[in-house]
Amino acid sequence: MAAEHLLPGPPPSLADFRLEAGGTERGSGSSERTGGSRGLRMAKFLSQDQINEYKECFSLYDKQQRGKIKATDLMVAMRCLGASPTPGEVQRHLQTHGIDGNGELDFSTFLTIMHMQIKQEDPKKEILLAMLMADKEKKGYIMASDLRSKLTSLGEKLTHKEVDDLFREAGIEPNGKVKYDEFIHKITLPGQDY
Repeated sequence: MAAEHLLPGPPPSLADFRLEAGGTERGSGSSERTGGSRGLRMAKFLSQDQINEYKECFSLYDKQQRGKIKATDLMVAMRCLGASPTPGEVQRHLQTHGIDGNGELDFSTFLTIMHMQIKQEDPKKEILLAMLMADKEKKGYIMASDLRSKLTSLGEKLTHKEVDDLFREAGIEPNGKVKYDEFIHKITLPGQDY
């Protein structure tokens, strides 16, 4: 069940998508040409390499080669691509697009969902939000003990050893203050290549 009728404003044309996506082959199935235009709009925010990678994964779950995957395969497909959705997040994505748990989704809808998931999984944003919530007086820092408490009790809970390792890596004293900007910068830098 597609959700094209829910879109406000005129949908972008397929030519817009081809320009942004680099004009790749669209495959023989007609379902992509008539798929949800919301996905085409989201595709403008994805690189051609990402689109190709997503298409490859999508095809693995499109067992009958109809240009659609089952809603029940959505979480596994997303995780294959490095996203980490919870079952609740997957359910919300499906509801947003008017797809029930036994339904199917096309590739453009899948693109949209992946884009939204990746955007919301930005680690800097997640960490900053958690630290801001802990800093009730808006001082720009929280105590290391408060951060430890949050990291071991909320979300994907860390063990005390994992927190110790993280603190050691980021140069945080167990009883010291943790400034958000410095902490986020240190823990989200790409690993060094030696």
